[in-house]
Amino acid sequence: MNAPPRHPGLPRGRIGDSRLADRLRRETEGEVLFSAGDRGRYSTDASIYQVEPIGVIVPRTTDDVAAAMAIAREEGIPVLPRGGGTSQCGQTVNRALVMDCSKHLRRVTVIDEELRQATVEPGITLGALNESLKPHGLFFPVDPSTWARCTIGGMAGNNSCGAKSIRYGLMADNVLAIDAILADGARFRFGELPDNLGAGVPAGVADLVQRLRAIGAREAAEIAARFPHQLRRVGGYNLDALTPEARAAGRGSLARLLVGSEGTLAYSATLDLKLWPIKPRKVVGICQFPTFRAAMEASRHLVALDPEAVELVDRTMIDLARDIPIFRATIGEMVPGDNGTAPQALLIVEFHGDADAPLAAKLRDLDQAMADLGYPGAVVRATDAAFQARIAEVREAGLNIMMSMKGDGKPVSFIEDCAVGLDDLADYTERLNEVFARHGTVGTWYAHASVGCLHVRPVLNMKDPADVRTMRAVAEECFALVREYKGSHSGEHGDGICRSEFNEPMFGPRIARAFEAVKDAFDPSGMLNPGRVVRPPRMDDRTLFRYFPDYAADPAVRPALDWSAWPGPQGGLLGAVEMCNNNGTCRKFDAGTMCPSYRVTREERHLTRGRANTLRLALTGQLGPDALASDEVAETLKLCVSCKGCRRECPTGVDMAKLKIEAQHARAQRHGVPLGDRLIAELPRYAAAASRLPWLAALRGLAPGLAERVTGLARGRSLPRFRRDFFRDSEAAGRSTGREVILLADTFNRHFEPENLRDALRVLAAAGCRVRVAQAPDRRPLCCGRTYLAAGMVDRARAEARRTLDAIGDGDAPVIGLEPSCLLTLRDEFLSLLPGTAAERLAARAVLLSEFLAREKPDLKLRPLARTAHLHGHCHQKSFGAFPDALSALRRVPELQVKPITSSCCGMAGAFGYRADTQEASRAMAELSLLPAVRAAAPGDLIVADGTSCRHQIDDLGGRAAVHSVRVLAQALEREALP
Repeated sequence: MNAPPRHPGLPRGRIGDSRLADRLRRETEGEVLFSAGDRGRYSTDASIYQVEPIGVIVPRTTDDVAAAMAIAREEGIPVLPRGGGTSQCGQTVNRALVMDCSKHLRRVTVIDEELRQATVEPGITLGALNESLKPHGLFFPVDPSTWARCTIGGMAGNNSCGAKSIRYGLMADNVLAIDAILADGARFRFGELPDNLGAGVPAGVADLVQRLRAIGAREAAEIAARFPHQLRRVGGYNLDALTPEARAAGRGSLARLLVGSEGTLAYSATLDLKLWPIKPRKVVGICQFPTFRAAMEASRHLVALDPEAVELVDRTMIDLARDIPIFRATIGEMVPGDNGTAPQALLIVEFHGDADAPLAAKLRDLDQAMADLGYPGAVVRATDAAFQARIAEVREAGLNIMMSMKGDGKPVSFIEDCAVGLDDLADYTERLNEVFARHGTVGTWYAHASVGCLHVRPVLNMKDPADVRTMRAVAEECFALVREYKGSHSGEHGDGICRSEFNEPMFGPRIARAFEAVKDAFDPSGMLNPGRVVRPPRMDDRTLFRYFPDYAADPAVRPALDWSAWPGPQGGLLGAVEMCNNNGTCRKFDAGTMCPSYRVTREERHLTRGRANTLRLALTGQLGPDALASDEVAETLKLCVSCKGCRRECPTGVDMAKLKIEAQHARAQRHGVPLGDRLIAELPRYAAAASRLPWLAALRGLAPGLAERVTGLARGRSLPRFRRDFFRDSEAAGRSTGREVILLADTFNRHFEPENLRDALRVLAAAGCRVRVAQAPDRRPLCCGRTYLAAGMVDRARAEARRTLDAIGDGDAPVIGLEPSCLLTLRDEFLSLLPGTAAERLAARAVLLSEFLAREKPDLKLRPLARTAHLHGHCHQKSFGAFPDALSALRRVPELQVKPITSSCCGMAGAFGYRADTQEASRAMAELSLLPAVRAAAPGDLIVADGTSCRHQIDDLGGRAAVHSVRVLAQALEREALP
C-alpha cells in the first residue's frame, strides 16, 4: 500500500522529544502538547486552511506566556497566540508554537462601574465577560455571532465588529488600552500616550513609539487618500491611529494600532475595555422582501430609523435552516405561511431602549417605512423575549447553517465580509452575483446589512483544482469591485491567509510598505505570527489548504455503519466527519447539552471539533496507518459520553456519538474488546440469570481492588441492583383492551426498576390502550443493541437490531419505550445498522411514552398532586426534540408544578460514570449544573429523570431518589405515595 497522504512541507518527526518541548515542560507550568494528534487539532481554524504548528502550549499564567516567548525567541521558533480558534481567514494557524490562552487566562481582574471600564485577560469569552458584567448593569457591546466561544483576545486580534457596530463601533473603538508583551520580552501598557513620553517609558518602547509616530506623520496624506471611509475597515494595520491628526483629536491610542494586528505585533496580556449600560428593552421586526435586490435597496431606508442592528437572511439560509431540526420551528415563526418561493430575503431590524412605548413607536415607524417602500404588512413583529432569543440563535448560526450543505461543495470563506456604502449595496451585490454566475457558481448571503458588510460565500469544492482556480478569479474580480465602490475588502474577519496578499492592491504599495515598517518596528525578527497581514503567502497556495493536493481517504477503512446520506469515499464516512467546519459552536458554555466533556476539561481534544479533526486526520492517513484503531483516537474519544448533543445542537449535524461507534469498532477489530467493556456489552444476555442470582453482585465487595483492576469499574461507585422481581412479559397479558400498542421492555427497566414498566402498563391502560410486550420467537428479551455499540461490537448490535425488527414486525401499532437511549436507538442507529424500508417503518412507529401521550392526547383521569417536580432531561430526549413532550406529560397532572432543570449531561452516560478511569470527568459533569439544582430542591419536591443512568447518578452523587416520569403519572392515577 502507498504511504498515507501527508500535508506537504510541514514539520515532522519526533517533535514531542525535542528540546523546545522539553524546555517548555521544565521552565513553565503550562500544558505542553506536541503529539501528532495535538498538532493536528491545532492545525485548523474555521477557514479553509491547515498549517500544522510546531507544538502547543496551554499557559496557566501570563508568566508562562512570557517564558514561552523567551524560549521560542532563543530557539528561533515563531509564536502564535490563539483564543477560540474560530477565525475565518487562517490567522490562527501557522507553523509556530501555538499559545492557547482560552483554558486558563480568562479572568476579569477589574470592573469599574463609575468609569464603565473593565480589565480582562485575553482568554475570557465574550459571553462569560458579559455574564460577569450583568449584575453591574453593564455590557461589552461588540457582539460577533460567535459570542459564546470567541475570546476577547481573539476579538482584539481580529478587530471584531458584530451586529451592533452601527451603534457601538468596532473592537478598536472599545479597547482603551492593552498591556502587551513585545517580541523582545518587553512589557508595556499601550494606550493614549502624551507627546512627551516621560521618564517612565522604557528606552526600547520609547524608541518604538517614536518610530511609529514618524511613520504616521510621513504617511498621513497617503492614509487619508487610500484608507476606505467605511466603518467596517479591518484590513491591514490601523495606521490612521498614528497620524498627528488622530493624536490631536484624541484618537491616537496605540491600543488601536494593536487591535486588528492578528498577533503579529505583540501579545495582549490584559485588555482595558470600554463598557456600556444595558438597555433592558428590545423589539424586533422581521421585514419580508420578494427579491434579494429589494432588500438591499431598502437597507439604507431602514437604517435611517436609527435601529440597533439590521441583519440579512437570504433564501438559501431560510431553506437550509428549515432542514435543521433545532431551527425548523423558529423559521416557521419568522416566515409564517412560507410556500418555498417567498420571501427571497429577510431584514431583521432591532430596536433597543429603556421603555416600551418608544420601542412600540419604532415598530410602527418600521411598518410605515415598509409600506412606503411598497411592502405593506410585510413585517413580522417579535416582542416576546423567547421569540427574540430564537431569532438571534438563527442569525448567529448563519455561518454554520450555510455550511450544513452536504457534499464537497460548500460556501467558502474568502470574500465574505467586504463592505461598501449603503447607497451602493444593491448594485454591488447584483454585480457580484453576476461574477458568480460567470464562474458557474452561486453565493450565499447573510449578516450586517446595516453597515454594508454582507457575508457572502460562493459555493465551491476546495478539493477540486478547477474550483480553486475559480476561487482566485472570483477573489480578484470581487476585490476590484470593492475598490471601484471605495469599499473595504475586509470588513470584519480580518486578513489572515486569504486576504493579506490583497492589502497592497487595496491600500497601494506605499501603505503596504508602511505596514511592513510597523511590523519590523515591533518584531524585527519576524517571530510573531509571520506571514499574516504583511509578507503573506498566496491565498490559493494549496499546500496550506485543509484539502491539500494529495488529500485522500484511506482506502483501507471499511465503515461498519451506513453513511450513504453523506456523499464521498469510505461509504460517506469521511463526508460525515468533514461536516465539521471548525467554527467551534461546541465550545459554548451557555444553555444546551453540547459539549459536556469540553465544559469540564476546556481542552481541544475533548471537544466535538477536536474529535472531528482527529477523525478526519485518521481517516485520511495523516496520523499514520490504521489510525482509526490507534491509541491517539481512543484517547481523543475517551471522554465522549455519546450524549448526542452535537447531533442536534451542532448546526452542521456532526453526530460524534455515531462516529465514535466506527472508531470503537475499528479498535475492537484490531485489539479485541477489553473484559470490562465486554461485561457491560453482554449485560442484556446475562441480566436474567443475574436477577435470579443477586448474590453474585456481592462478590465484588469481597475484593473491590481486584474487581476494579479486572473490570475497570470504580470501587467507589455503587452498581445498579438486579431485582428478583424483574419484569416478566406475561404481566401485560389481559390487562387492558382498546387500541394495540407495543411496549419495548428495555433491559434496564426490566431488571433494575421493574416498577417503571408496571406503571407504564397502568398508564397505557388508563389511556385506553391494549398493551403487548414485544417478544422474540426465541423468548429471550429484546435488546436495542446499544451496549454492544458502545463497545464497538457492531455485528452483535446488528444481530440484536434484526431480532427486534423481526419480533415487532410490520403494522401501525406504536412501539413505546421508557428508556430514551434504548427507544431512540430504534429511530437512529437501527437506520445505520439495517438501512432500508423495514427499519424506516419501525423508526416512524417508535416513540417514548411521553411522546405518545403528547401525540395522542388520551383523556387520562389524573388526580391533583400538589407538589413540585424538577425534571432533568436525558441527553437523547433533548437531541431528538422529545424533552418538551416529557414536560407536557408531567404538566397533565393537576396542581403539579413542573420545573425543568437546565443542565447538560448528567455524566453517568451508560457505563461512563462507573469506570475508574472516567470517574473524575463523570462527577465534574454532574456538578456543572445538575447536582446543584438537585441539592437546591426542597426536601418534599420530586426529582424526575427518564434515564436510568441519570437516576442512578442523582441518587449516588446527589443523595436524592429520582423517579421516572411514568411513576408520577401512575401516582396521579392511584393513591400510593412516591418517595
